[in-house]
Amino acid sequence: MNKRFIGFIAATLVSGAVMASEVPASVDARKCKAEYPKASLLNEEQGAVSMAFLVSPAGDVLDSKVEKSSGYKNLDKAALKALAGCKFKPGTKDGVVAQTWTKVDYVWSL
Repeated sequence: MNKRFIGFIAATLVSGAVMASEVPASVDARKCKAEYPKASLLNEEQGAVSMAFLVSPAGDVLDSKVEKSSGYKNLDKAALKALAGCKFKPGTKDGVVAQTWTKVDYVWSL
């Protein structure tokens, strides 16, 4: 195989990857507030939870999971529940609205 042919294949793979771009869904977490769990307030629990959401082309959450815990189950559950009920701006694949995963961090502070 000659060097020109190999260079062409590499250039084709790179340009193909650029065209297959994905923009994840998004949500304004400030407009989608979670209620501080009462037990967490009493215990002065604080922390940040990192979550992932599978969002439909209509902007609805189809699946969700905690990727990094705040260290407190009550805070994690409350954030996941609140954000799962929010309307997301759908993501796109190759410029077309599509089902995508997106990550959201939620910070609990007193």
